[in-house]
Amino acid sequence: MTPGDIAFLIIAAAVLLLVLFIGYFLIRLSHTLDSVTRDVKMLSKDADDILANANVMLTDVNGKLVTVDPLFHAVGDLGQSVSDVNTSARNLQSRVSSRRSGKPSASLIATLTTLFVGLVKRNSKNKTTTKEG
Repeated sequence: MTPGDIAFLIIAAAVLLLVLFIGYFLIRLSHTLDSVTRDVKMLSKDADDILANANVMLTDVNGKLVTVDPLFHAVGDLGQSVSDVNTSARNLQSRVSSRRSGKPSASLIATLTTLFVGLVKRNSKNKTTTKEG
């Protein structure tokens, strides 16, 4: 055996070892890719289930929102009405206080007297009605 034959055998053994390591690496890579493929399929199925549940929940929330929406409009209208009453009360108070010069006006006294007399008459009618009944 010549030194060239020995060098050839060493190179052949090195190439054989390299091929074996590459084969082992490719087999391991194949197993890893199979595992990843299985996991991706499982995650895909779970993601589909989550999206389906999210769609059902979104439809349910939209239906309930349609039911509750008139309530919010009514509350908004009520708030506007309260604001209007408050503004009117402030305007009335400012008009009454601007007319007053420390003493109640005659028209205010007449109005209050009329209201008081009306309440007294109504109260006396209610008492006689309940006594007769």
